Amino acid sequence: SAPYLGGGFGHFYAYAPEKFEYPINRFAMEVKRQLDVLDRNLADRDYMAGDEYSIADMAIWPWYGALVKGLVYEAGEFLQVHEYKNVIRWTDQLAQREPVKRGRMVNRTFGDPASQLRERHDSSDFETRTQDKLEPESSN
Repeated sequence: SAPYLGGGFGHFYAYAPEKFEYPINRFAMEVKRQLDVLDRNLADRDYMAGDEYSIADMAIWPWYGALVKGLVYEAGEFLQVHEYKNVIRWTDQLAQREPVKRGRMVNRTFGDPASQLRERHDSSDFETRTQDKLEPESSN
């Protein structure tokens, strides 16, 4: 997914200095094809590879989950992501998992300081080392 969604569609749709219709449409159609494949797959199961959460979910969710929730490229309307009901359900389901919530905090440098764990060395860091709990750096 990364080469088509991030490197292809994301680049030409959101970041390229000049907007060219052909590459935007080419990569948009591939992203929509992949969304359709994911949506049909998830119609019959809770997770990508069956009844259990797996590495497949971990690899796909950050890309396509963020896309269908409108968190990347501001392209939800253009791609009509609201049509992919099973992908949206799966995305929301994974977002509620405690390990996923914690994983999203690691190395995060933006957003709510309570959601930023810039360095993780121990599981207790989630309770003691988020940015909201650290002393602000002094500016001398």
